[in-house]
Amino acid sequence: MERTYIEDACKKAGETVLVKGFIDNLRDSKYMAFIVIKDITGKIQITVEKEKQPELLDTIAQLTGDSVISVKGVVNANDYVKLGGVEIIPEEITAESIADALPIIRKTIPATKKHKEVERSSIDQRIDYRWIDLRTDENQLMFKVQTAMVAALREFLLERKFIEIHTPKLIGAASESGADVFAVDYFDRQAYLAQSPQFYKQMAMAAGFERIFESGPVFRAEKSYTNRHATEFTGFDLEFSYIDSVKDVMKMEEELLTYMLKKVSEQYGEEIKELFGPEVIVPTTPFPVVDLKELYDELEKNYGFTVPEEEKNDLTTEAEQLSYKWVQEKYGHEFLFVTGFGVEKRPFYHMRDEKGVPQGYDLIWRGVEITTGAQREHRYEILKAQAEEKGLKDDVEFYLEFFKYGCPPHGGFGLGVDRMTMLLLNVGIKDAMFIFRGPNRLTP
Repeated sequence: MERTYIEDACKKAGETVLVKGFIDNLRDSKYMAFIVIKDITGKIQITVEKEKQPELLDTIAQLTGDSVISVKGVVNANDYVKLGGVEIIPEEITAESIADALPIIRKTIPATKKHKEVERSSIDQRIDYRWIDLRTDENQLMFKVQTAMVAALREFLLERKFIEIHTPKLIGAASESGADVFAVDYFDRQAYLAQSPQFYKQMAMAAGFERIFESGPVFRAEKSYTNRHATEFTGFDLEFSYIDSVKDVMKMEEELLTYMLKKVSEQYGEEIKELFGPEVIVPTTPFPVVDLKELYDELEKNYGFTVPEEEKNDLTTEAEQLSYKWVQEKYGHEFLFVTGFGVEKRPFYHMRDEKGVPQGYDLIWRGVEITTGAQREHRYEILKAQAEEKGLKDDVEFYLEFFKYGCPPHGGFGLGVDRMTMLLLNVGIKDAMFIFRGPNRLTP
């Protein structure tokens, strides 16, 4: 018999179905057994009257929580069943895999009259057994949401004639500044894991592709232990040609994110609020924009926040976080574009205006930077001079070649899929990733 997903089985009262999944809950008493079985689409109760079905007793006796079973039976509408008002009266129960006692506590178990509260295992303990931790409703919803996020980003761009590309992750030169890269042995020479697809995105512009995007792994050799950094994560990058200024890049990003959040809200907004708490807010456009110097002035004026003068060419973590309060109070918005960064804090390939100011921005969402975007410098001689200024001319010689033979004005940005998931659901980065990678984490 062909398997029926549980969400479909719940609609088939009076019909015989075959469902398969993990045991989510098991109550085995003298006369009755109640089994809640779960698959990726939902849960359903299996109700066994032991006197009427003695042939099932041996199988039921060996079952444990998280065991995998197959159940064939009749779907019965029953208003007394709290779980959706339906149950399955089984004809057959097959134990596919019996689970040992779980080595972690996935959720806090509240105290009862007889038992003290049992605390949830730490995130690092849960990552040790990530495949077990991922069985929870919250975690499975998280990755459904992440799927919807990436699908919406891709859909938006495909409708606007973007081409999807897949760039190398083994490269011969560092793709950012030369620091924070993982070096690997590559036969008779040294290679690096790509920090971003930046150089190859721009090569696609020189190739006349005009509009491209990519979703893929990104590697950063940062010994950072914050709740938002990882050594490997999933990036969503795009680049497009024939722009007039960095404002075109900012407009593309705000429209892209608004489209994505609208799609996610429509599909999962209610479930996200129920299981995680935050509301999915679909932003209005245009997003607020502030110059970095003006932002520091505003933070000082409104909240007494100050930083040393030498730090004002970049946005500190504390200023990022406080900017969320400011943008909400001033604009009623969750997003903030920050412009006007100093040359020393921006990559050499950012275009600069006549005053030498890099034509780039950071986008802050809920007090955390999710993007650095920019108009790129496409003119060979200027780009070469800016690379030399940063001491990178030899390291990026192959990249500079892309611009010798004609290249249109262009710009782009990159988003961290895991960081966006983290911010959308208000969880830590270790929770938001399928499997986390950090300085102390290389397994599972």
